[in-house]
This record gives sequence, C-alpha cells and structure tokens, in this order.
Amino acid sequence: MPHISETPNAARQVSDVPSPRRLLSSRTVYEGRIWDVVSDSFKLTDDGDALTRDYIDHPGAVAVLPMNDAGEVLLIKQYRHPVGMELWEIPAGLLDVHGEDFVVGAARELAEEADLAAETWNVLVDFFNSPGSSSEAIRIYLARDLTAVPHHELHVRTDEEAEIELHWTSLDDAVEAVLDGRLHNPSAVVGILAAAAARGNDFQHLRPADAPWPAHPSQR
Repeated sequence: MPHISETPNAARQVSDVPSPRRLLSSRTVYEGRIWDVVSDSFKLTDDGDALTRDYIDHPGAVAVLPMNDAGEVLLIKQYRHPVGMELWEIPAGLLDVHGEDFVVGAARELAEEADLAAETWNVLVDFFNSPGSSSEAIRIYLARDLTAVPHHELHVRTDEEAEIELHWTSLDDAVEAVLDGRLHNPSAVVGILAAAAARGNDFQHLRPADAPWPAHPSQR
C-alpha cells in the first residue's frame, strides 16, 4: 500500500464546499404534498456538454437524539410505508414552517414525538440524506437535561405517529444495534455513531445549538 503523507491538521482541511455551476434551466416536473421533483439542466464547465438531473427539492429536516442523565438515548418505533417496516428512529421532522429557527423546530419535534423538553442543546452532526437524488439536508441535535412535557400540553399524535413506541437504551447497546445491522433509519444511525464518537471528550467539542448551517438550502 503506498504511503500517504499528511500535513499537520490535515483532517481539518477536509471540508465540503459550495461549487456553483452554470444553470441553464430549472423546472418542476412533479408537485407533491410535501416535496417536489425538479429537473435542472446545467454545465460542469463553460465548454462542457449540458447535463440534466432530476431530484427531490426538499425543505430539509431536523432530528434529535435525546440523552438522559444516565447516558441512555431515546429511540422511537414508527411504521414507514415506503420500506414496509417498523423502524427504530429518533424524533425528527421537516423544516416546513417558514422562517422557523432550526433548533425551535427540533424542540417542537422532541415535544410532539417524545413528550420531552430539553434544557441543553448542541449540534451533533449535519448530513445530506441522499445527495445524489435529493437536496434534503438534516441537522441532528443532542438534547440533554430533559424534562417531561406537562400533561395539558401533550401533542395528540395521529396517523403513523399514533403508533409510536418509546424505548430508552444505553448508547453502547444502540451502537451495537447499528453495527449488527438492526437499525436502518439514517438519522438514528448517524446520530448514534456521532454521539458515541463525541462521548470520548464528554461532548465538550460539540457545536452550540445556534451554529451556522451553510449547507442547508435556505442558507445558500
């Protein structure tokens, strides 16, 4: 195997960056209830051929990994029709309220899907769910110092959410479930593994809840 030399702090130099390309045309080919399908024609270089790509134009989403004082994380089980499975996930939802702050949306989802509020919020990880076919950007928060939502403020869950089951598990057991191939939801998988990595320094290097999110479509 060839030796690859690295400069100091080389890992910090690895970073995704915006790369605007010449857009020739853009049109909506399908309007859905939640997201649309867009067809863009563009050029990689000024003298290159025109390319056309269809993709889901998505508002983005937030997800929350709740962690209690014992270091356990909360998973929720929910039926997902496209894959025909009940998946263990973490609270999550669309950023479909215009102008809503990202962490406010995350707190709303935590309350609606887990009946919890959190005092301490940090950005755990940002990722694109499927960048080859969708603009969906997801931010996962770590939520700690949890309290129960008062009974009179509880959200009434309907449709698939009415079947939600809640389960607390140790972070180590959640990691094992990921590596054993027993968990498949992307936000749960990414969030659990990120939390396990961040635990090594007691979560001290996590970004604040209001950290910039330049990869979200609304910020570009």
